[in-house]
Amino acid sequence: MISAVRETAADVLVVDDDPTVAEVVAAYLRRNGHAVRLVADGPAAVAAAQARLPDLLVLDLMLPGYDGFEVFRRVRQLGPVCVIMLTARTSEQDRILGLELGADDYVTKPFSPRELALRVRSVLRRTDRAPLRPAAESAEVLRHGPLEVDLTRHEARCDGQLLNLTVREYDLLAFLLAHPRQVYTRAELMRQVWGWEFGDQSTVTVHVRRLREKVEPDPAVPRYLVTVWGVGYRLDDPDDADEADDSGRDEADDTGEPDESEPQHGESA
Repeated sequence: MISAVRETAADVLVVDDDPTVAEVVAAYLRRNGHAVRLVADGPAAVAAAQARLPDLLVLDLMLPGYDGFEVFRRVRQLGPVCVIMLTARTSEQDRILGLELGADDYVTKPFSPRELALRVRSVLRRTDRAPLRPAAESAEVLRHGPLEVDLTRHEARCDGQLLNLTVREYDLLAFLLAHPRQVYTRAELMRQVWGWEFGDQSTVTVHVRRLREKVEPDPAVPRYLVTVWGVGYRLDDPDDADEADDSGRDEADDTGEPDESEPQHGESA
C-alpha cells in the first residue's frame, strides 16, 4: 500500500438524525478504538467541526437545518477532513455529486455496520499526512513527465504547481506514477489503490475524471491518464497518449466494462 496504516484512534464525527443508525455506527467505530461524537442536524455538525475538526466525517445527506451537501461544503472550508457519505439516497446523481465534491466514500442505507467499519478503516489508512520517515532522509519522489508525487510530504505537483487533491485522487495518482504504462481495470484499481474487494466501480470513473481535470492540459483529450478501450486506464507518456484510441471520449462506460452495480448498463459519470 502507498500510505502507512494509522496507528492511533481517529476522531470521528457522525452526523445522522436517526438515533438508531447513529448509535449503531458509533458502537462499531468505538469497538475499533475510535473516539466518536454524535450530532443530529446540519448546524450542529458545522458547530462541532468548528470546535474541533474531526479526522473523519460520517455524514448523512438528509438532515434538518443544512443538508449533507451543505454541511460537506462548510466543513471542508475549515480544513482537510475525510468524508464518508452515509445515506438512504440511492440515485446515481446523488452518489456522483458527493464524489465530485470530494467525498472519500459513499455508503447507502441499509448498510452492513461491518462493511462501514472496514470502509472507515480503509479511508483512515490514507489520511495520515505525517512524514513516513525522518526528515533528514531524502524524500521518496515519483515522477513521470510533468507529474510528481512526494510520498514523504504527501504532495503532488504538475509542471511544478502544487495540486489540490483529495485523498482518493492523491492515492490514485501516486499508484499510477509508481506503475507507469501499465493498464489497470477499475476493479484492479479499487483493490490495489484503496484495498476494496467490493464497491461501486463508478467511484473509479469519477476520480479518474476529477484527476484529469487537475493534471491534463485538456481533460477532454487526456495525454497522461488515458483510457484503454475495453480494459481500463493507463498512465502514458505524452507522446504515447497521442496514439491512444478514444482516450478522450465521454466517461460513460469508457472502459467498455459493465458496471457490476447496475448490470447491463455502463456508467454515466
